[in-house]
Amino acid sequence: MALEIERRFLVCGDGWHQESLRHEPLRQGYLVPGGGTGVTVRVRLAASGAWLTLKAPAGDPRVRHEFEWPLPLEEAEALLALSPHALLKTRHQLQRAGGDWVVDVFEGANAPLVLAEVELPVADAPLELPPWCGREITGRGELSNAALAVRPLAAWPDAERLALLTPDEPPPHPPEIKRLS
Repeated sequence: MALEIERRFLVCGDGWHQESLRHEPLRQGYLVPGGGTGVTVRVRLAASGAWLTLKAPAGDPRVRHEFEWPLPLEEAEALLALSPHALLKTRHQLQRAGGDWVVDVFEGANAPLVLAEVELPVADAPLELPPWCGREITGRGELSNAALAVRPLAAWPDAERLALLTPDEPPPHPPEIKRLS
């Protein structure tokens, strides 16, 4: 069974830019947004292709079942048009050891949100965080892409949005994470 093992972090600062190898605008539509704990069905369109993805919980907030199928562009556009919820972001692929790192810069109603994600080989893989990684948000359902498509950051009350976007000093991380200086 296909599994996605991922940890997610708020990004504080722009130090990640120097690690960006390439970037790509993404359009994502959610046919079934999953409600944070259920199955999510997403269509994603990018310059590199289009995919239909099904994600489902796997018991650990870092791990999800993930199934993905390539789609012809015309079918992906039709599914995106049928999606009741959508979002836009630019994904930056990073050159960084310790997993497959990306930084997502959200647009439109989810701007100025910037999140880092790292896909890992196992859930308890050791992880060294760069200085631009802020608070861990793994498992926070309201910050999943599907949830942000349904309830974008612009719809959040001002105090809630400000609390999310104001960096902590220093960012709280579980003890198994080492911070790079």
